[in-house]
Order: sequence, then structure tokens, then C-alpha cells
Amino acid sequence: MKALIAASPIAVAKVGTVPRVPVTRRLHGTHRGYCCCCCFLSSHPNSSSSTPSTARLGLQRNGKTLRLVLVAKAADSTQPTSAAASKTLVPDDGFTLAKISFGVIGLSIGVSLLSYGFGAYFNILPGSEWSALMLTYGFPLAIIGMALKYAELKPVPCLSYSDAVALRETCATPILKQVRNDVIRYRYGDEQHLEEALKRIFQYGQGGGIPRRSAPVLQKIREEVTDDGKYCLVLEFEAKALTLSDFEKRQAKFTSFFGPDITAEVGKGEGDVFEVRLISNSNSNAKVSSS
Repeated sequence: MKALIAASPIAVAKVGTVPRVPVTRRLHGTHRGYCCCCCFLSSHPNSSSSTPSTARLGLQRNGKTLRLVLVAKAADSTQPTSAAASKTLVPDDGFTLAKISFGVIGLSIGVSLLSYGFGAYFNILPGSEWSALMLTYGFPLAIIGMALKYAELKPVPCLSYSDAVALRETCATPILKQVRNDVIRYRYGDEQHLEEALKRIFQYGQGGGIPRRSAPVLQKIREEVTDDGKYCLVLEFEAKALTLSDFEKRQAKFTSFFGPDITAEVGKGEGDVFEVRLISNSNSNAKVSSS
């Protein structure tokens, strides 16, 4: 059977904006009682982008019309995978005393007592009989509050992923838990977080060490899980005067200081940021079986 096929070009556009473009195929001649058949393929421009695209195929045979509707549905890529769900951040919204600045509390109470005590003493405010008591306690509280505020070291941000939080209690070593708890709370009297550890590892002012002014400063910590399922505490330091080699040759010292059951890895972040990954070698299954 000989056939002459004539087709118009098909325009490609987004779903919902495709114009109606007919594609016509004509077969001339007869074959076993078949005469002429026409096939039309069209898209509907009034369909929205949220509905699946449809294609209608019309076939005429012996005066009767048969229609076949093909529906193409795109795969839903909005469903979160299990790997992405396990990487969600856990907000630290719980209230603890570690998040309270005692310098701010002491300074606020002391200044309030002093202000009201002076106002009551000069009969501007009521309660003149208590003015002496308020001045007596307000002055030392204000002094202590100012001293604590001056020596205050603010906590560093902590990013915790949900899968790491689930492993913290069973897989994190006691030293890793202590390091985390120490750097996410207010400290007083220290020049920087992990001051004793950095002093021993980088040996300030000693032979083979670095100057104290070049000491790295802890900026952030992060809790995550490694590819092989181990708990990891990442320390992010800012060190403008140091290079990656300064951290790499002290990698063994990081391991020994924060050990036992710790493997330290160092890496380079963005800009002047360096990462020290403290990976716990403790196995939760071993702990459960031993208990």
C-alpha cells in the first residue's frame, strides 16, 4: 500500500501554553475494505500547569469516529527522600541556664535598685524607708554585673542535624559531649572557647608553635553523621594567619587531646575558615550488647 504522509511542524512549549497544532496523516488507496483514515493530534491550551497534559487521537473508519485519550503525568519531585529528611536541622529552642547571661541579670537588677533607691531617697518615688536597703544591695550587684559582662564570652552557634542528635547520647564520647556543652553556653574569664586545648595543640610562643596573636578562634560547631554512620562534631575555626598545613601537622595532637575513641580530620572551608572533624569511634551496638 502506498501512502503519502504530510505533517506540519510541531511547536514545543510548556504544558498549558501549547497552541493547537494539528498533525494530519492521509493514506490514499484502499486495502481490505479500508478507505481513507485521518488522524488528528492536538493539545489543549486551556489546561493548567498543575494538571497532567492530555493528547487526543481521533481515528475515522467507515464513517465512525474512535477516540483514544492519552494522559501523561509528570513524576512528583516534591516528595522528600529519606536521606533529605534525615538531614533536617533541629532548632535549639529549649530553655536552659546556659543561655542566660548572668552579667546582664546582675547589671539589670543592680541598676534598677540603685535607680529606685535614689528616687525614694529624694522622695521622688514612694518607699523612702526602703531606700537605704535598695542602695546597699543595688551598688554591689551593679558592680558584679558589670564585671561579669566585661569578662563574658558569648556561646557559639551550634547546627545540629536530626540524625546526629539521635546518635549523640549513644555514640558521642563524654569528651565530645563536654566540648559541645562548654562552647554553647556563656563563659566568664576565658579569652576564647577551647583556650586550654588550643594552647596545648598550637603551643603558643614555644618552639615549633605559633604566636598567640595568630591563634584560631572558634566560630561555630556542627553535629553531623559521617557516610559510614558515625557521630561527628565539627569545629569551625577562623585563622587569618594560618594555613591548612598548620592544622594538618597538628592533626595527631587533636586526636590525642580529644581522645580516646576519637579520629580527628582537618579540612579547609571558605575563606579563612578551617574545619576540625572529631569523629567518634564508639559503636552504639557494642554499648547495647555490653549492657
